[in-house]
Amino acid sequence: MFLFTIALVLVNLSNAAMAETPNGAPLKLAVLGDSLTAGYGLPASAAFPVRLQQALKEKGIAANIINAGVSGDTASGGRDRLDWSIPEGTQAVIVELGANDMLRGIEPRVTRAALSEIIQRLKARGIAVLLCGMYAAPNLGEPYGQAFNSIYPDLAKKYGVALYPFFLDGVVNDSALKQADGLHPTAAGVDVIVQRILPAVEAFVKTLPPVRAAL
Repeated sequence: MFLFTIALVLVNLSNAAMAETPNGAPLKLAVLGDSLTAGYGLPASAAFPVRLQQALKEKGIAANIINAGVSGDTASGGRDRLDWSIPEGTQAVIVELGANDMLRGIEPRVTRAALSEIIQRLKARGIAVLLCGMYAAPNLGEPYGQAFNSIYPDLAKKYGVALYPFFLDGVVNDSALKQADGLHPTAAGVDVIVQRILPAVEAFVKTLPPVRAAL
C-alpha cells in the first residue's frame, strides 16, 4: 500500500509537471523572408528555418518552424502575402526582409512602411515578432545608408518587438561562407547565421506564452 501511494504521488507530480511545462507542445513559429530564408541554391534541409529548428531542438526547445521565404521578395511582397504565408495558430514570426529592397535601391520610406504594416498586422493577430535587421551596401551612399539602416531599430522600438540587428552577421564579409554569386550563404554560412542568432531566438521564445500539451 505504501509503495502504491508513492507511485500514485509520483504519477500525479509528473502529470502536473507536464501540464506546466512550456515545452509541453512544440512552439509554432515561422520565418517570413526572402531568398536568405528560402535557402536559395541549397538543399531544403540546409535552409535557415530547418537549421534553426534543429539548433533549438539541441537546446531542448521543441519548435515547428515554417519556411515562409520567397526568393526575390521585398518587404512589400512579404506584406502582400502575409495572410496566406502565416497560418492561424502561429505564435511567433521571425521577419527577415529588406535585402532586396536595398539591392534594388527602393526608397527606404517604402521599405519602412511595408515592414511597419507587417509588424502591426502580426501584433493584431497576437503573434510575437522578432525583426531581423539588414545593412545597406556602402556603394549606395551615406544618405541612403542612414535612411535604410535606421528602419529596423526604429520599428523595433516603436512597436516594442525583439530585434536582431544584422541577419548576415558573421557571413557578409567572408567569401568562403557565400555562394559564387557573392550574396547568398552556403550551407556552412547558414550554420554561422544560426549560431549567431540562436541566443536571440532563445531569449525571444522564452517570452512566449507556454503551449500546453493535451492531457
